[in-house]
Amino acid sequence: MTDPAIIAVDGPAASGKGTLARKLAAHFNFAYLDTGALYRAVALSVIDMGGQVETEADAVAAARRFDMSRLADTDFAAALRTAETGRAASVVAAMPDVRAAIISAQRQFAETPPGGKAGAVLDGRDIGTNICPDAAAKLFITARADIRAERRWRELQADDATLSFETVLNDIEVRDARDAGRAAAPMRQAEDAHLLDTSDLSIEEAFAAALALVEGKLNR
Repeated sequence: MTDPAIIAVDGPAASGKGTLARKLAAHFNFAYLDTGALYRAVALSVIDMGGQVETEADAVAAARRFDMSRLADTDFAAALRTAETGRAASVVAAMPDVRAAIISAQRQFAETPPGGKAGAVLDGRDIGTNICPDAAAKLFITARADIRAERRWRELQADDATLSFETVLNDIEVRDARDAGRAAAPMRQAEDAHLLDTSDLSIEEAFAAALALVEGKLNR
């Protein structure tokens, strides 16, 4: 048997990396994992248990007990997308012991894609640098902060019409700083990752560019 092909897609919040990763997975018929959802799930589990996301012991306990099958629960999955959960996820993701608790699950997904798939696409902050440093193809997706904030603001307005653009922009900037500045697996572009700025691209244009970059790597 050949090793599965792994595509690593990294980048900051609302850069478009999730959309592109899902489209790449569908195109190649690969398994897909949103690793950011794991940290959101840990944060939400802490909140549901009445714990404090800033308390590392609470977050680590939730990470060690977390069952990935919960991601299939519709109500739980919907709660992962709130602004509150996103902020909390950024806090727990900076904790080394939380990352250590779920790193094996991410690597297992990549190395043994579910459903007998021939490959896997993982998106997150440290896939190409830490989780799957030997991935066949690596992308780092980015966009200007104001563009990303507008995308996230429009997405979140469906659930909270009172949410201001300025609040979302501030959250984006704070999260960027935390993700890039954390000691444990900080967000950064891998040396062998292709940079793709989606600020001025449509979804179709961004996907075409991403696909061309990935195909160039996989065809080698």
